[in-house]
Amino acid sequence: MTINCLGNLVDLSVPKVMGILNVTPNSFYDGGNYSDEKSLLFQVEKMLSEGATFIDIGAYSSKPSAEFVSEEEEITRLIPMVNLVLKHFPETLISIDTFRANVAKAGIENGACIINDISAGSLDEKMMKRVAQLQVPYIMMHMKGNPQTMQSLAHYENITKEMLLYFSEKVAQARSLGINDVIIDPGFGFAKTLEQNFEVLNNLELFQMLQLPILVGVSRKSMIYKTLETQPDFALNGTTVLNTIALQKGANILRVHDVKEAMETIKLVSKL
Repeated sequence: MTINCLGNLVDLSVPKVMGILNVTPNSFYDGGNYSDEKSLLFQVEKMLSEGATFIDIGAYSSKPSAEFVSEEEEITRLIPMVNLVLKHFPETLISIDTFRANVAKAGIENGACIINDISAGSLDEKMMKRVAQLQVPYIMMHMKGNPQTMQSLAHYENITKEMLLYFSEKVAQARSLGINDVIIDPGFGFAKTLEQNFEVLNNLELFQMLQLPILVGVSRKSMIYKTLETQPDFALNGTTVLNTIALQKGANILRVHDVKEAMETIKLVSKL
């Protein structure tokens, strides 16, 4: 199970870590932490040295009820950071966290190699066609609505069955356009209640029937800290617990804020 990143085949049969780098002022955990070059480069170097295969850069917070950001502002935030990372760490495999086709294009043209779309093309009808033109791996996440409305749309008869149908349709669309490398993300925390998040995690192995790599992003999310009655700052232990379960149920990529701990989790689970 491989994906092609800038001509390099990345083997996902051995789970990999994607480090999160938010260049937004309002992300739920690390918003505003990397607003200057020094702090950003320090964090990138830290994540790469700890074993991250990918760095996921986002310039639009997708937390529930996040404020709207214009396409122009998203690009203005994003591209200088992509250029900065690649100037200092030219071998970095950068993923662009965006649901906008023009932002995706700008990111890839400046050296990124993966598109990570929280809407799987639902928020920009041009996105999948653009990804097909760019011929890069495409991470498609499950979500309803948009960051401003998603939490009011967490209604399902059978959430796992509905998500499998959603991905089947989205993957068929991607394939029809010529997108070769597709990764699915269940979208923990997106249009899902706490109970639904745990139901999806409990059924995660069922998503292997799609025969595609699975990305899991639960890092410090509310399904952890609200369940434990704490805050994101104190949710690392809970993140490790859920990442362990995700790996046992077939996750191929862990998208995390804390790379060292995720790498240790992968190493230990691989011994089972």
